[in-house]
Amino acid sequence: MNTRKIASHYLFTGQRLVRGCVVEVAPDGSILSVERCDDLDSQAGVEFYSGILCPGWVNAHCHLELSYLRGAIAEGTGFAGFAREIGRVRGGYTDSQRVEAARAADAAMWAEGVEAVGDVANDTLIMPVKEQSNIRYHTFFEAFGLTTSADCVGELAAAAAGFRQASVTPHSTYSLQDEPFRRAVHEGGSPLSIHFMESPDEAALYFGRGSLAQWYARMGWECDFLHYGSPAERVAECVAPDRSVMLVHDCCVSRIDAEILLSHFRSPLYWVLCPESNRYISRMRPPVEMLREAGGEICIGTDSLASASTLSMVEQMKQLQGRAPLEELLRWATWNGACALGMQHEIGSVEAGKRPGLVLLESVDMTTMMLTPESSSRRII
Repeated sequence: MNTRKIASHYLFTGQRLVRGCVVEVAPDGSILSVERCDDLDSQAGVEFYSGILCPGWVNAHCHLELSYLRGAIAEGTGFAGFAREIGRVRGGYTDSQRVEAARAADAAMWAEGVEAVGDVANDTLIMPVKEQSNIRYHTFFEAFGLTTSADCVGELAAAAAGFRQASVTPHSTYSLQDEPFRRAVHEGGSPLSIHFMESPDEAALYFGRGSLAQWYARMGWECDFLHYGSPAERVAECVAPDRSVMLVHDCCVSRIDAEILLSHFRSPLYWVLCPESNRYISRMRPPVEMLREAGGEICIGTDSLASASTLSMVEQMKQLQGRAPLEELLRWATWNGACALGMQHEIGSVEAGKRPGLVLLESVDMTTMMLTPESSSRRII
């Protein structure tokens, strides 16, 4: 058996940065051993790389199916403007264009070192791309729309059951009526992935204010869920406390929201941050410091190429730099994402017996342990 021994300046194990480690890898990518070594230069047969060796990235939130909309929607439209624009432009592409764009985006993520993705789907067109990919996908079939019925959610759950590692989830706390939302959180697998507090309009809706309330009024749509009082209270009242939940975006989460949710859930609550998408759409930034202090676990996602210039996990970390140490950012991008998707027994950390992939993070300032504008990553295993 021809194994490989790989080392770099630092190894990020999934939990911490350590120096002087040699990782032995089997031909199938399984980690055979991780051993400390004080003198790497004297070790025969060791491949040495300049940078930080990491387990494969976990992109906790993506819309791969929207890759065909790259550059089609201008930056800075705002939340409501983006929703209008995506509805306007998405019908102007063929199925083959959509599939090829998804395949190219999947290949780019794999080359950068993405090992797993929590991916949102509204139809099954690109499922063959994901089924054939080297990346491990958990597909969230999304129940969406104020006119969507509970029966439609049941049909969506039945469709999800036909695919490997797929489940149904509600889109958000503002886009489903009460009965279909409750059915989605009941029938959905674990975890749930819910868009949450991406804009202030989500909370304002519960008070009859903001652009969402105005849009719904123009369309003649009435919401039967406003009695919950807030998006956080709706999630807490509708979702069982032992469910694993990923709340995505979180730009406008307040400390009160966080306290309501964290006091309700017994299972870890995962805050999934997509900083490039938030910058692209609204120039908003999630309250990282408050979320770190409040509790729960933070993960990193990219959202879609309709709402971001890149699906690079390193670029997401650059935008979060300075708000948490590099070691913590790396944990968000690997171990926390694996745990959120229920894949921590297979990936997310460099341990004997796992197949997490190995990624080289390059052009890091090793003195300050900071990413630089030139920082990037590439797959080694």
